[in-house]
Amino acid sequence: MGKLKVGMIGGGGDGNFFGHVHERAIALDNSRELVAGALRTDPEAAMAAAGAYDVTGYPSYQALLQAVQSGEQALDYVTIVTPNHAHYAPAKAFLEAGIPVLCEKPMTMTVAEAEDLKQIVDTGKVPFVLAHTYTGHPMMMFAKELVRQGRIGAVRKVEAWYNQGWLATPLEEEGLQQAEWRTDPSRAGISNCGGDIGTHAFVAATWVSGHAVTKVSARLNSFVEGRQLDDDFNVIGELDNGGTAIITATQIAIGYKNDNGFRLYGTKGSLEWHQERAESLLVRTGEVDETYWIGANFSFFPETIASYQRVPAGHHEDFFEALANLHGSMERLIRQGRGEDAPDAFDHPGVDEGVAGMRFVKAAVDSSNRGGAWTDL
Repeated sequence: MGKLKVGMIGGGGDGNFFGHVHERAIALDNSRELVAGALRTDPEAAMAAAGAYDVTGYPSYQALLQAVQSGEQALDYVTIVTPNHAHYAPAKAFLEAGIPVLCEKPMTMTVAEAEDLKQIVDTGKVPFVLAHTYTGHPMMMFAKELVRQGRIGAVRKVEAWYNQGWLATPLEEEGLQQAEWRTDPSRAGISNCGGDIGTHAFVAATWVSGHAVTKVSARLNSFVEGRQLDDDFNVIGELDNGGTAIITATQIAIGYKNDNGFRLYGTKGSLEWHQERAESLLVRTGEVDETYWIGANFSFFPETIASYQRVPAGHHEDFFEALANLHGSMERLIRQGRGEDAPDAFDHPGVDEGVAGMRFVKAAVDSSNRGGAWTDL
């Protein structure tokens, strides 16, 4: 089987971080390669960025799509690594052309846009993966698997969080690109903190537990003076089984970096996972606490997860590998769709989680604007 050819939209420029994370994740397994890109909105800058990546450059995503449709450029899928406002249009264009898409989160700017992409994906049966990177950590996948197996019983309560401190000061006023677009409503949407990292906590609470959030009561804060969007995001939610979800995120917690994690409390036990210590999963069943460690040689992993691991126990698999697992799931979906021999893809977040995430953010913003009133998703 030849390598899959990948195109990237966005991800170029000196201030960009995540484009190069995707580049490494695409290449990690030596079965995919980044070959083309429309890497900036400015055509001249896009071509310069393509030179820096050493890929075939295109001045716009429309030009890239046209090249694929004409047969000039071979692509198996595209990954979208742009600010929030530039997710929907390229995703829609490529999906409508039948080309699979791996898209950064949040999926879109609005619920209506998200629902439109879902209709296209569902109708066309086009593979779509939402890049919630942390769900690619094998131990987060293992937590989901243990819940499905009934290891902790029925889920009663979920706590999920994401604490950062990098926006505790007005970095957007200093011209930092990553801060500028996240705090700009025209590019980030109706929520900064909630859309950017609150959605990670939301996916941890819902994707791992297998339960949807049905309604929320929220308080959003903008602690930095003059900031237009929230930098602190706090939600209590009700799960579809009557359980409780506590979902919080903040970007003003000085000293915190990427403190993302969750605790699930069930009728038979509890689970706990921390992204900054991603190699282990804690299972509490009463008198004895069990710690499971990552490792390709461990027999307790089901094949659904074992096939995503690369190195023996005692070696870290972390951020790049987690994102590579999402690209791996996309690869498996594509290869199986062609009838090639490939392992089954783990059910990483896709268009359904993208729609749910946008509904969650909107409901939280609406609730906060009404003094924390309970709001249905």
